[in-house]
This record gives sequence, C-alpha cells and structure tokens, in this order.
Amino acid sequence: MRFIVVTGLSGAGKTMTIRYLEDMGFFCIDNLPPKLIPKFAELCYQSEGRVDKVAIVVDIRGGGFFDDLFECLYLLKEEGYSYEILYLDASDDVLIKRYKESRRMHPLVKEGRIIQGIHLEREKLKTLKERANYIIDTSTLHTSQLKSILNELFSDDKDAERLIISVISFGFKNGMLLEGDLIFDVRFLPNPFYVEELKEHTGLECDVRDYIFSFPETGQFLGKLLDMLDFLIPYYIREGKYQLVIGIGCTGGQHRSVAIAEELYNILKDKGHKVTVEHRDIK
Repeated sequence: MRFIVVTGLSGAGKTMTIRYLEDMGFFCIDNLPPKLIPKFAELCYQSEGRVDKVAIVVDIRGGGFFDDLFECLYLLKEEGYSYEILYLDASDDVLIKRYKESRRMHPLVKEGRIIQGIHLEREKLKTLKERANYIIDTSTLHTSQLKSILNELFSDDKDAERLIISVISFGFKNGMLLEGDLIFDVRFLPNPFYVEELKEHTGLECDVRDYIFSFPETGQFLGKLLDMLDFLIPYYIREGKYQLVIGIGCTGGQHRSVAIAEELYNILKDKGHKVTVEHRDIK
C-alpha cells in the first residue's frame, strides 16, 4: 500500500499534483478532514488489494480541522499504517503572482494582503514541512516537469511516462471524431466500396487491404504520416501529454480508414509505442 499525504502552501500546485497522481492510478481525495484519515486508511488497508495506491490532500483549507492532523498521523503510525508526506512549496513572489492571476483570496486572510496569508501559512506548516518525506518547489517548474518528478517519485510503472496512442478509424458521413487530436482524411484513396466483390467486406480483411495497398499513393501517404509522428511524439511526451488520439477517416469508416488504421497500429506497436486501435463505424 502506498499512502501519500499531499500538503503544502496554497497555490504551490497541489491540485495539479493530485490530478497527475490520479492519472498514475492513485485513488485521490482532496481536502479530507484529518480526523477521517485513520478510518479511511483502515478501509484502504482492508480492501484486500483493491485499493493499493492512495493520495489525500490535507491543507489549511480545513480550518480548525487542520489542527488535528498531527494527532491523526500519530494514530496512523500507532495502528501500523505507513504513509509518506509530499510537501509542495513555492517562493513568495511566485505565489503572489499565481493568486493575482487566479483572482482568488488567500484562505487565511479574507481581508488584507496576500503576503500576510502566505507568511501565516508558512508558519502554520513549518513542522509539517520538517516531517515531509518529499519537498517539491514548484516556483520554476512547468507542468510537464512536475509530472516527470512525480513519476520518478511515485510510479511503479516503468512505462508511466510513455504516451498512450489511440488509433481510431471512422467515417465522415457518421460524424467527425470529436476526441481526435490529429485527424487524417484518406478519402483521396480509391474506394473498395465501388468494387463489387469488396463492397460488403471491411479493411480488416486481406482482400480489401491488398486492394488499398496496391496503389502507390497509399504507401507514400503512410510513410509521410509516420515521418510526421516520429517528429511529433517526442515533443508531446516532453510537454506531458498522456494520450494522443489519431483519427483516420474515410467516407463510411468500413474500408480505407480501417486498413490504414490497422497498418499504422502495427507499425507503431513494432516501434515500441503503447498503442491501441479501434474501428468506430464498422457495422
């Protein structure tokens, strides 16, 4: 069981952190009252493996409840439940800038200067910071850098930082693929629909595939598409993108798009990418 208590300064990136941990498979709860932590931990540890990674955010938004945190953490240890504390920090000037951009008030000073609230919060969290297992200063971090640090600290999956590529074939006449990041129109290729013996078959079958790939423009298109993906994918990963949806569209989503999507899937898989394929409009 991995049990992470996420805390730190308001505006230091706890919300983004909890989203990334959730993407990494953690069961996440934001702003849990500290008195509920021991009972919640007990439920998690008794789940027989159904819940094995947990992250909870506890911070000064809890008001008076926050003062119970140290007692609750002590009870966790007394009960034999292990936990780790992740503390998010940032410089005063960065925090002030983030507050002004979000136009939010500091939780500790509903009226007054933001810097006063930051100083009060630092003092209130001083002991907790000293007990933290991990401290991340987000002052100069981009979101992709924060994600990379969290992966390094908390991921037990060697492939966690790899992009998941979803290749989806579809037919334009059935509507655009709304979730697509990259959409490619293959209606310029000869259509097997007008070949009597291929009309009722799909791009999953060898005869249809062989017909489509008998035209040189099919291979040329696929080669240029792969060149572009080889260029783009490393940059998507660098920017912290988790999933890339590639849509391949033809008229009905039965023949050309299916064959191209299958071929693209196989090539990307052979290149070592994490990739899935789906054919939205095959009957």
